[in-house]
Amino acid sequence: MGKGMLPLLIGAVGFVLFALVLEQALHFVVLRPGADGSVALMQRPFLYMLYGALAAGVFEETARFVGFHILKKKYTGLGTALKHGIGHGGIEAVFIGGASMVSAVVLAVMINSVGVEGLASMGAPALEQAQAIAASQPGMFFVSGLERMMALGLHISLSVIVYYAVYEEKKVWLYPLAILLHALADCPAALFQAGVLTNVWLVEGIVLVSMAGLVAIAALLHKKLEPKADSSESYKKTSPCAQRREGV
Repeated sequence: MGKGMLPLLIGAVGFVLFALVLEQALHFVVLRPGADGSVALMQRPFLYMLYGALAAGVFEETARFVGFHILKKKYTGLGTALKHGIGHGGIEAVFIGGASMVSAVVLAVMINSVGVEGLASMGAPALEQAQAIAASQPGMFFVSGLERMMALGLHISLSVIVYYAVYEEKKVWLYPLAILLHALADCPAALFQAGVLTNVWLVEGIVLVSMAGLVAIAALLHKKLEPKADSSESYKKTSPCAQRREGV
């Protein structure tokens, strides 16, 4: 992998470590089923939404915050933020969207070969999943792909916001802002999982509006802060101290 691809790799590794390891460890403790198999927090939809959205926001934006601190000494510019966001969102799409799609395709092939009931020998979970796929409308697979595209847009926008939280002096407040914005964007999905929202198209519509808003915020931040970053870098390169270090 070329040197310029390190931001992408840091974004991917950050998602795996913070979202798939650390966040899941917290979920294992907080969302552990009780003796009757139910999850207490899911009985309180508002608290479940608040917990799920904030957990995702805290862990994933912290991954970006740490990642940009690692990159800061050698990498700068909008390209660094974009590559990081693509790495973060891309690996999420692979683990979440890609894995579920592959599983669905495999089960669909098996359904065509032996039928839904023929999967009973594989156990109840496989049978239940096959029955769900057989009952699914074709449009739902389109929704899944659309959701991954919107999620990637969200991740790239949030990476730009956190990039400036790290690279710009006195802008660290953008880090908690990114956590809040991430949490708000995740609220519809959390409410859908809790059963409060049942219309998947309504949920996707809200997510689309959220993505558009985040893209606009990231673009405005970049337009406002990039000239300052450029001026700062230019000054560092032309200052007497920098010239002495470079032997000018």
